[in-house]
Amino acid sequence: MKSPIFEATLHGMHSFSVPEEICAPFEKKGHKRVRVRIVFEDRSVAYNAALQKRQDQRFIMLNKKNQQALGIFPNDYFQVQLFEDNSKYGVEMPEEFNAVLTSDGEAQQIFEALTDGKKRGIIYAISRYKTSQTRIDKSLIICENLKRGIRDTKELLKQF
Repeated sequence: MKSPIFEATLHGMHSFSVPEEICAPFEKKGHKRVRVRIVFEDRSVAYNAALQKRQDQRFIMLNKKNQQALGIFPNDYFQVQLFEDNSKYGVEMPEEFNAVLTSDGEAQQIFEALTDGKKRGIIYAISRYKTSQTRIDKSLIICENLKRGIRDTKELLKQF
């Protein structure tokens, strides 16, 4: 499932509105999360996001990093297309974290029992590291801390 391409601009600092007719097919199928592709001039970014609702308007967050990658400023108009999010967690799982979870059944069971939002938070925390080795090291720390009963995302990354 994909939406038609539509034009958007930033509202506030970090979000843009999504027309009702674009959201409706996704919401009818129960999709609260989507894959977003934004094109501005000769640049593009793709990321996973939530279709959020504020009063009667739908919007999607566009973080500063993606705004900078696109070169977007508040008055710029850009092209957006939404796609069905088929990922298991609503974000891309880093290979390293997936491998560590697969090798540690107890940690994987604990991770799967967490709320979807908590899982995404942990995945985002690992994804921000640039090198593969750092992602592996942090994944191992997180798995050990999950088994110790730690659930706070900031605490999960600390080595005890």
